[in-house]
Amino acid sequence: MVIPTRHDRTDHQGGAVQAKETLFADLVQGRAQQFQVPLYQRTYSWTEKQLRQLWADILEQAELLETGKKASTHFLGSVVLAPSPQNEATFPRWLVVDGQQRLTTLSLALAAIRDHIAGTEPDEAERIDGEYLINKRKSGSDHFRLLPTQADRAQFAAYLRGPLSKQTAGGAVAAAYGYFRRKLVEASDPAAPQDVFRIEQAITSRLTLVAVTAERGDNVHRIFESLNNTGLKLSQADLLRNYLFMRLPTRGAHVYETYWLPLQDSLGNDELEQLMWLQLVLDGDDRVRRQDLYAAQQQRFERDGVTEAEIEAYIKELYRRGSLLRRLLHPEEEPDEVVRAHLHHLDTWQAQVTYPALMLLLDRRERGELDSSDTARAMSYIESFLVRRMMCRVPTNNLNRIFQAVPGQLPLDLPVADGLHQLLSAENRFWPDDDELREKVRTAPFYQYGRWHQRKMVLQRLEQSYEHPEPVDFAAAQLTIEHVMPQSPGDEWIRMLSEDAADEESAEDLHSRLQHTLGNLTLTAVNSELSNHPFDRKQDLLQGSHLEMNRRIAATGRWGAKEIRARADELADRAIALWPAPLRGVRRVERSRDWHLAHQVLAALPHGTWTSYGDLAAFIGSGAQAVGNHLANTPGVAHAYRVLTSTGKISDGFRWTSQEAEDDVRARLIADGVRFTVLGAADPAQRLSADDLALLVAGAEDEQADGEDTAPRAPETQNEETRADRFFRQLAADDSSETVEAVRALFAYWEELGGWIGHGAGRVTTSAFLMLGEAGAPGRGVWPMTLYPGGGRGGTAEVVFQHLAARVPFTERALRAELLRRINELEGVDIPEGKLELRPTFRLSLLEKDRNRELLIEALKWFRDRWESRDMD
Repeated sequence: MVIPTRHDRTDHQGGAVQAKETLFADLVQGRAQQFQVPLYQRTYSWTEKQLRQLWADILEQAELLETGKKASTHFLGSVVLAPSPQNEATFPRWLVVDGQQRLTTLSLALAAIRDHIAGTEPDEAERIDGEYLINKRKSGSDHFRLLPTQADRAQFAAYLRGPLSKQTAGGAVAAAYGYFRRKLVEASDPAAPQDVFRIEQAITSRLTLVAVTAERGDNVHRIFESLNNTGLKLSQADLLRNYLFMRLPTRGAHVYETYWLPLQDSLGNDELEQLMWLQLVLDGDDRVRRQDLYAAQQQRFERDGVTEAEIEAYIKELYRRGSLLRRLLHPEEEPDEVVRAHLHHLDTWQAQVTYPALMLLLDRRERGELDSSDTARAMSYIESFLVRRMMCRVPTNNLNRIFQAVPGQLPLDLPVADGLHQLLSAENRFWPDDDELREKVRTAPFYQYGRWHQRKMVLQRLEQSYEHPEPVDFAAAQLTIEHVMPQSPGDEWIRMLSEDAADEESAEDLHSRLQHTLGNLTLTAVNSELSNHPFDRKQDLLQGSHLEMNRRIAATGRWGAKEIRARADELADRAIALWPAPLRGVRRVERSRDWHLAHQVLAALPHGTWTSYGDLAAFIGSGAQAVGNHLANTPGVAHAYRVLTSTGKISDGFRWTSQEAEDDVRARLIADGVRFTVLGAADPAQRLSADDLALLVAGAEDEQADGEDTAPRAPETQNEETRADRFFRQLAADDSSETVEAVRALFAYWEELGGWIGHGAGRVTTSAFLMLGEAGAPGRGVWPMTLYPGGGRGGTAEVVFQHLAARVPFTERALRAELLRRINELEGVDIPEGKLELRPTFRLSLLEKDRNRELLIEALKWFRDRWESRDMD
């Protein structure tokens, strides 16, 4: 095959490269020939996202053909070819160095068209076969015009030969073929039929490719690297695999069949890349980033004298360690029961950051340097290190560095488990000791720490520590985290807390300080209608629980501050026994860390907001008096003057600690946007609670809410109570029938606008999301509001400005401010601008007023219009 030269260029080694613009038909039609995807290439991997875009481009070109309009063709991308070592003068064979995803996809689309018309127009089906898909007079693998990499060949061949056998169903090739078959049926809709032959013509003569061909001896790998910028971007693993097999001219086929193909079958592409990176880390490279994997490994192999045998040894070692990585990914494959349990715990924690240390332990065990007992003991140190740090709110931003350094820093003069214990106990690793852990269990807002599945795992492990003779099957039980003293306490709870409050602390402040502590949290699967009711009504439910910790709570006569602290002390004892401590001698720095967190959140206070001493104390797990003393004696704390009493007054003890002594505090607050009432108190609407403060500093790894309750789920159909039914049942239990009907009307209008209602899956507290986007597609949707039943205090609508700040086009603050302005037009709603980075709420009962409902609907319509026009701005 000769491709006429359109552009000439020189590759990195000085060889000439020819490139020309061409069409799929021009590339594959003509004499018998074959395009071979080398064995080192990745498998076919286009997903519906790429297929959907391609199909839209195909239909657009078909429509242009139908109307006869003159328009440019659609550029699809490049195809890089090189002469195959098996090339013959009478049967040209080409290696597809780049572009196999495009060629495979177009071939499958044409096979789908052939099969779509085979029953009605067999001659045309045969024509498509002969022109684009097969070499009629060739047999075996030569029969196919395109020959994918080995892992895809059997399935691809099944589709090219005709009807697919059940044995080859499944996989990306099957998904692509099935997608095109579905779309062709859709295109045959009698109401708006599309000519299938126009679609064929669009594929073969309206999608432009740039074909780049190298001559024999050219460095095609360099071309492959330089042109890797279109289509589905190749990963570091793809590039390294290509490079390795280019360095195996005589041993490549053997190594591929013996080691690579089994490894590729056992690990996904992303997991394979992770394994390659871990191999570098285990060899002592504690600085290499995963995105630099290819360059780092290539540099190792570029030195003079690297033989095929060394490349083969590297791949053989990857193959051996691949089985170890699978045990981290699939703990059930670990044969030792105790080690398997630890791997399950770390898998539940989602502790991928610890993989360098875990791989080292499994690797050393396989080499005979430690037994399973010591392996399990070492893993218990890793679990404790993670759990204790989370419970004591040590930041996670250095975990990658800590664990990547383990293989290179492990002491050589100690047994492996002891060496790991010593390494993690170093002063700069911040592994909390027993005293710090006990204090944090008693005082810290555990519910605001870490991720929801981590909090849930801590409670599960604590429950397991009771060693009940009939333990709960946590995998099957649908448990969520429950506040025993509720987050929205009724009057009876407040009266009881008033009995426990001391030192001028209000019942509300005491509640804020204790509600999220571990002593007040448990696991339950009970229905939500009793979740906010008095303790005596909860006792019956807890007494009937299968969990030992719940039965112990039920056996308590009341549930106030004393009882919560007593349970915290009991759980602290169990936590200390479960998760081993660091070696003695570690310097304790937790208090300075707490104050740093307080400084951090105060610096993040938005304009026009204030907080109280009690709120700040509850956020860091301290006391209001301690917070006041610290702020009074610590110079330079940003926004210290915006910490007020719970009534919004400036504390009598407040003093400036710097040269600003003459500054009037109230004047400074007004300048910062804080409003004052006629009674001289800061506007309570601008006050940030402890939960608001947690949102200000929450990161991706520090989700505040319980994950089972918050993720929007697509509408479901089932015989039992649906999530929508549960939401309205909970709403009706606490709000008037007028409010319930107003919410139903709001939902109906939202659906008329093209939205859908998602519901949280929580059994204790449910929720409703006003969603836009594809139903059931995680991460693709957007929502302006989440609605919650009240649980004793009336349902609320939460305006999710914090969520919108990361969603185009609402990343523009001006758009979020406009949404705030529109919502504030509702009578009874006055959300301060300072909460534009948070998730402020208003009462659903306000929607009983027709005008409020109309105003909210107008705001939502504006929101919908802005989101739909996001790609046109």
